[in-house]
Amino acid sequence: MNKLISIPDEIITIKIYLIRSQKVMLDRDLAKLYGVATKQLKDRYVEILTVSQKILLVKLFFKKFH
Repeated sequence: MNKLISIPDEIITIKIYLIRSQKVMLDRDLAKLYGVATKQLKDRYVEILTVSQKILLVKLFFKKFH
């Protein structure tokens, strides 16, 4: 079961850094906000990226041959 919690904007805002004109959040801070281990967050990111790439390849394939 997913539990919803409210995190004050100030907490999130102080975890966002400006690096080379890009707003970024460190993986450890993001993992802490979600209540998971950093490794678990990174593993999920890689999984999502892999699936997204496969979907893109399928779309490109169908676009080229249809």
